[in-house]
Amino acid sequence: MANKKRLYLSVFKEISSLIQSGEFPVGSRLPTERELSERFNVSRPTIREAIIALEAKEKVAVKPNSGVYVLDNNPTNDDFSRGISAFELLEARVLIEGEAAALAARMISEDELKELAAALNDLEAEGVEDISSSGADRRFHKVIAEATHNRVIMKQIQYLWDIQENIDYIHHAHQSVCAADASTRIADHTAIYDAIADGNASEARRAMRSHFSDLLEAMHDASEREAVEETRRKAAQLRERFSIGEVVNF
Repeated sequence: MANKKRLYLSVFKEISSLIQSGEFPVGSRLPTERELSERFNVSRPTIREAIIALEAKEKVAVKPNSGVYVLDNNPTNDDFSRGISAFELLEARVLIEGEAAALAARMISEDELKELAAALNDLEAEGVEDISSSGADRRFHKVIAEATHNRVIMKQIQYLWDIQENIDYIHHAHQSVCAADASTRIADHTAIYDAIADGNASEARRAMRSHFSDLLEAMHDASEREAVEETRRKAAQLRERFSIGEVVNF
C-alpha cells in the first residue's frame, strides 16, 4: 500500500514539474491516461490518482468528455508572494490556522472528523519524502479549514499552502524542519486532532499554535546551522586564498 501511494505521488510530482517547466503549458490539454501511463510506466489507475491530486491542488481542471487542462495558479507568478520569507509565512499560519482550529472544534461534522482521523493515520504512515501538496499533512490542515465552514478562511489557508509548496526556498525550509523531528510532528498533529474531537476550542487553538511554535524553533535552529556553515565555508576560502604556502610559492 505504501509503495502504491509513493507511486502516484511520484507521478504527481513529475507532472507538476513538467507543468512548471512549461512542457505542459498553461491552457494545454494533458496527454491521455493511456499516453501518460506509457510515459511514466505505471497503471492507468495510478495516473487517475495523480490527476485527482493535481486537480485538488488546482494545477489542472478535468472537463468531462474533453480532457484534463493545465491551470495557471502558481503563486510564484505573483510579485508579492516571491518576496515572502519562510518566517513570515509561518507567522501568518500561526495566526490564521490557530483560529481556524478553534472554530473547527465547534463546527466540525462527524464525517469531517472521520476525514481528519484518516489524514492523521496517513500522516503517521507516510515517509518524510512524501511531505507535499498532495500529502497527508496538507490534507489534515485542509480538513480543519473546511470544518470551519467559512469559505474566506478556507481560501486563505489554501493560498498559504500554495505559497509554501510552490516557492522552492520556503518548501525546502518546511520539509527540512519536518524531517528533523518526525516524532514531534506526529505528536503535535495528534494533540490538534484530540482537541478538535473533544470540541475544545481553546485547546485546539493552543495545540495548533504549539505545533507552529515547534516548527518555528526548528526553523530557527536550521537557519543558525546554515549561517554557521556559511561562515565556516567563507573562512576556509580565505584561509586557502591567503595561506603562507600560497604566498611563498607565488
